[in-house]
Amino acid sequence: MSIAALPLPTTSSETVRQHLRDGAEIALLDVREEAPFSRAHPLFAAQLSLARLELDAPWRLPRREVSIVVYDDGEGLADVAARRLQDLGYTAVTLLEGGLQGWRDSGGEIFQNVNVPSKAFGELVEHELHTPSLSAPEVKVLDARRFEEYRNMNIPGSISVPGAELALRVRDLAPDPATRVIVNCAGRTRSIIGAQSLVNAGIPNPVSALRNGTMGWTLAGLELEHGQARRFGEASAASREAARHTARALAERAGARRLGPEALQADAPPGRTVYRYDVRTPPEYAQGHLPGFGSAQGGQLVQETDVFAPVRGARIVLVDGGDEVRAPMTAHWLAQMGWDVAWIEGLAPGRFDDLSPWPPRVAVPKEKRPADPYRRPYENAQSAQEAMQAYLDWEYGLVAQLARDGTHGFQVLRPPA
Repeated sequence: MSIAALPLPTTSSETVRQHLRDGAEIALLDVREEAPFSRAHPLFAAQLSLARLELDAPWRLPRREVSIVVYDDGEGLADVAARRLQDLGYTAVTLLEGGLQGWRDSGGEIFQNVNVPSKAFGELVEHELHTPSLSAPEVKVLDARRFEEYRNMNIPGSISVPGAELALRVRDLAPDPATRVIVNCAGRTRSIIGAQSLVNAGIPNPVSALRNGTMGWTLAGLELEHGQARRFGEASAASREAARHTARALAERAGARRLGPEALQADAPPGRTVYRYDVRTPPEYAQGHLPGFGSAQGGQLVQETDVFAPVRGARIVLVDGGDEVRAPMTAHWLAQMGWDVAWIEGLAPGRFDDLSPWPPRVAVPKEKRPADPYRRPYENAQSAQEAMQAYLDWEYGLVAQLARDGTHGFQVLRPPA
């Protein structure tokens, strides 16, 4: 019998859960396409389809010795994917015993949708801290999503201020402390995290999340704008200094570590996966960045940890180009989500001279794209209202699911008194 024909080893669902509870490194990979993944998966599963394996595994799974557990739901993809990973040099690849059905049968909690760890964490933050929110008809807002999402649709009059930019820019955008600051996204997570970032940062303004974001706005019968380009401006020196002091204190309270420039010379510790990300905006990154650091705008990194860091238990190191606000603000959220996270301070501007593009993602040829793509609620033209309401109802139930699952390790930081 050839080596390729030998049965692959398996890992039990309980062993995976124990790794998660212990904080040990593990990547639980769902190798189906995004649509079936979105309908059912474990909390910390990362979707990496068989079609994109060779393209995305090198940057999403940077350490070849990491423990990888692969599964599908009986489609026959997991075995093929596991052997491809072995061909790529990964040395600790196993199959999830019984696949997704084995997870169900073992009593494992099943989650729906995408980016679930971040969305569940956002719901936990609101549950624990009672993040203030206002309903659609009452507000004018700052939009915490990526600029591209803002351009697609936005609340009338709102300004694009992606999540990690909020604490850095808000003092200039709302200099009068009597001005109410409202933060929105498409649904709930980035609204909650963005608003709570400002509350945690102690800005003097009243702050609220827009309840249910653009979906709530639409469900209230209100119109959205399209194609807008209103963006934040340059942060003043005074705002930058105030934000830097607060962000550093928050990150350290949450358990993130502050590193000096010498940390760039240190190799990854033995047996550890390290993700290195620049949390500035994509245009800033494109103008020059540190070698070896990928682009993960701060708010999106918090929103999509399953994409940017599929190895649960890995270390994450952040930089922000010298303002030293966006990296510690992002770190303070990641630390609460159970990550071993640090940020680097004191880097000279001249070190940000690498112009290589990122992310290293290559488009999948049209003929290999899934016939059943995942659609977000607002992309469902036939039943958009029903899809939006169902999505919001699902988000409300995530805190209870976290309690039943028991593997998340989230700790919500109370704002300074």
